[in-house]
Amino acid sequence: MSQRLILRDNVYGSIEEDALRRDFTVNALYYCARDYSIYDFANGYPDLQQRIIRMIGEPAQRYREDPVRMLRAARFAAKLNFEIEAATAAPIHELSPLLGRIAPARLFDEALKLLQSGYGAAAYRQMQRFDLFRYLFPLTQEILDDPEWPTPILVQHVLKNTDKRLEQGKSVTPAFMFAALLWYPLYQRYLEILDEGELPPLQALHEAANQVLSAQVKATAIPRRFSAPMREIWELQLRLPRHQGKKADQLMAHPRFRAAYDLILLRESAGEDLDGLGQWWTNYQKANEVQRRDLNTETATDEQPRKRRRRRRKPSNKPHE
Repeated sequence: MSQRLILRDNVYGSIEEDALRRDFTVNALYYCARDYSIYDFANGYPDLQQRIIRMIGEPAQRYREDPVRMLRAARFAAKLNFEIEAATAAPIHELSPLLGRIAPARLFDEALKLLQSGYGAAAYRQMQRFDLFRYLFPLTQEILDDPEWPTPILVQHVLKNTDKRLEQGKSVTPAFMFAALLWYPLYQRYLEILDEGELPPLQALHEAANQVLSAQVKATAIPRRFSAPMREIWELQLRLPRHQGKKADQLMAHPRFRAAYDLILLRESAGEDLDGLGQWWTNYQKANEVQRRDLNTETATDEQPRKRRRRRRKPSNKPHE
């Protein structure tokens, strides 16, 4: 008999019934402000002391009821720096494909909780440990598995940078995070379209963006308010190297310039050789008018980012077929 997903679980009952409906023992503790006592119905207090994430009930059954609990286990372990108890961890690899049944809109929300809450780098490590990341970013995972691309380093740098910004009280946007995490799948497809020889570079980039976004939204639904800025950030990766004359000032006035510039810096920090493009733009932003004229007399960098190994194969979206 197949296990059905739980669609609604908000039926009120006693405090003990409510506790036992929760996912993990450490999430089923209740504090009483009247007498400063803690009510523990699931043996969660010892797990809290031992820094353990333990499922309430039989783990495989609970994951089948709601596969997102696998992501929640990874998220709590990352956020609290706890260890996932062995029996709670054991079924995750086998049952992780069940995440393909979850609505993309819900997985988009889960991706933000995991990666934009201040512990994204740790959450990413937990997801890779249990092979969960591919169900949020299937195209990125495909390239993560390809040693010819520097994506693993880029992903880590993107998430560490996001964590640092949040720690400093700075704003973060899903548009930048998704644009950065999908950059290499986008760039790979861009190179393949260029190889076909039918479209000029900018149109090839637009077509690659269409295809990558179309595949990605089958995993995590990206609202248009984020996908539109993502396209602009990607387009600027081709335009920022072409900064001769007045183009530099025009590019700096673009509303997505700062995000695109930050992605250039992250790409270079991940090992890409962009002929000093990030440093050029750093210098240009700090320079006065005379210094900017001098910078614009320098030899222009290549019109396109340096190409890596080209492939004609289209990245697959296997987990969601």
